[in-house]
Amino acid sequence: MHQVIVTIIPIFMLIFLGTGARRLGFMEPQFTTPANRLVFYLAIPALVFRALTRASLKEQFDLRLVLMTMLAVLIIVLLSWLFNHRRTAVSGPVKGTFSQAAIHGNLGYIGLAVSFYYLSEADFSQASMLVGFLMLMQNCLAVFILHFYGNAEKKGRGWEMFTRVFFNPVILAATGGMIFNLSGIHLPVIIDRFLQILSGLALPMGLLLIGASLSPSLLRRWLPLAFLSATLKLVALPGLGLLLYFLVGLKTTSMVPGLILLATPSATLTFVMAQEMGGEVDLAVACVSLSTILSAFTYALWLGLLT
Repeated sequence: MHQVIVTIIPIFMLIFLGTGARRLGFMEPQFTTPANRLVFYLAIPALVFRALTRASLKEQFDLRLVLMTMLAVLIIVLLSWLFNHRRTAVSGPVKGTFSQAAIHGNLGYIGLAVSFYYLSEADFSQASMLVGFLMLMQNCLAVFILHFYGNAEKKGRGWEMFTRVFFNPVILAATGGMIFNLSGIHLPVIIDRFLQILSGLALPMGLLLIGASLSPSLLRRWLPLAFLSATLKLVALPGLGLLLYFLVGLKTTSMVPGLILLATPSATLTFVMAQEMGGEVDLAVACVSLSTILSAFTYALWLGLLT
């Protein structure tokens, strides 16, 4: 439990430092927008690519982990659809945003941060590999959900979003890292050192940016729905994943990378997609803010359960 505490508390201290920095004027939109692009398009891909080039993929790849993780996400999609189906008076944009927030986790910033600081180097490589599969799946599902529920005038953007999903820099980095690893080629020392320095920017800056994006002021209006979405994302999804891992006989050490990624709070991309595809933007912000705050406690619960 000590390892859980010393991992989770510093990470969320950095997130809340980002919130305070925004309120004090240190992280204004003129800074956060280009900084987010720098982290998302350069630093995090460098982190993922380097981790996978150094891994023993033939030994670490576990198809059961990948399939059960994806199955857990699909089951939560079904549960959210059943919930939406019973709420006939609620608008489509609200339904779509609720559903995607329940499955669209913040893998790139919080998921990788918790994995990096909590796991061994080998297990972090496994988490990085799983990020590629899970990120591709959850982004495709989010586009589909918003296309299904979204405003008619914005549905045409769904196919544009699909093309953006497949060119996601983290997905490309994960794919490239796995291919490079399996080729048997070793990174030159200079390139490896360059990627190590660049990737050092990823997690601290990413966590500060997450904190700067939080907006608790919208929670009052959307609290019941945001809380239900957070419950599905932070409790039901990782709990279901854990059950599936046990059913297929995974070792406890093999479960942890998948559990960390399934337990991530709703991604800030939830807000972007809602804005681009006719979702309920304010609800998306509320879901991201509440789930991020609550994930400090749920992470301690899940990781403490497996230690």
